[in-house]
Amino acid sequence: LQLIYIACSYATVYLIYMKFKATYDGNHDTFRVEFLIVPVGGLSFLVNHDFSPLEILWTFSIYLESVAILPQLFMISKTGEAETITTHYLFFLGLYRALYLVNWIWRYYFEGFFDLIAVVAGVVQTVLYCDFFYLYVTKVLKGKKLSLP
Repeated sequence: LQLIYIACSYATVYLIYMKFKATYDGNHDTFRVEFLIVPVGGLSFLVNHDFSPLEILWTFSIYLESVAILPQLFMISKTGEAETITTHYLFFLGLYRALYLVNWIWRYYFEGFFDLIAVVAGVVQTVLYCDFFYLYVTKVLKGKKLSLP
């Protein structure tokens, strides 16, 4: 499964930077990524399981993944709408992360395993998606284009 994940990730990056490069809208993409990376980097040094380079990098990736959707949500809020394919992609990306919550509940119940960092980061990411999920269900699933009220 890891090989499939890595292959899909490379394919996604390829499509973004090669095939769909012309669809990038730099006029609306004004989110300052350093407002995510710097706090997440600092938090990964302060709150981690073990103060080692690999643990800090893992913690950084978990924290960054939890807020990585913010630039896309910012762009949707700025433009007021999103293409249908973008909304489907964001919905399934959020659904993937929400299913992690089910995984953690399962692992806690059957294995007694609980990772506070991963659970809190997952809950934060799922909460960030909640408004988008509501719009997706009330608009896109009814055949309308996602537009903000």
